[in-house]
Amino acid sequence: MLDYPGKLSCIFWFAGCNMRCQYCYNPEIVRGKGNLSMDDALSFLDQRKGLLDAVVLSGGECTMHKRVAYLLEEIRSRQFLIKIDTNGSEPRVLEQFISEGWVDYVALDFKAMKKNFYHITRSDLFHKFEKSLDMLIRFGIPFEVRTTVHSRLIAKEDLVEMSKFLKEHGYRGIYYLQAFFNDCNTIENLPNDSQSIADDIQEHCYVPVALRNE
Repeated sequence: MLDYPGKLSCIFWFAGCNMRCQYCYNPEIVRGKGNLSMDDALSFLDQRKGLLDAVVLSGGECTMHKRVAYLLEEIRSRQFLIKIDTNGSEPRVLEQFISEGWVDYVALDFKAMKKNFYHITRSDLFHKFEKSLDMLIRFGIPFEVRTTVHSRLIAKEDLVEMSKFLKEHGYRGIYYLQAFFNDCNTIENLPNDSQSIADDIQEHCYVPVALRNE
């Protein structure tokens, strides 16, 4: 129930991504190709009606894929709740999905402030993330903002600055900080992070903060 708060869910992982985050522990998904067809995914769900509450679309970056709208519509017709995990790089696509009533919950990844965004993600998509954040706030759909923290890439001061950015944009939800996942393959060769997220970080941030172990 960690993937969709309070709901029993399954996850569909979409291959491919338009970012190359140094700490990403799904390199085979980001660089690889999918091995399950849309029809196979729907067949899987048909066999689990009454057992699952929700479906999570994650990745990679699910909003990049041309047929994801078809999948969302089909999932909704089967009366499952839908959550999307996204890096916010496709605000127009995300807005379309929400306008169509296909999405119930969104987890938006806040990679870094603009000055550090390219260094961490190897992309220049900060402005797209910002547009997605503003759009989600405007629509009022339930969503969370989360950041994966490796102390070599993001310092305590960065997190405080990021929390201030969220407050200034009108975000009033919980800001989730996820510790880097040690002992796994990542896109870039990062060492394990022995420095935990500071316990007093909540006292310094501008929005409510919650810590996650992954």
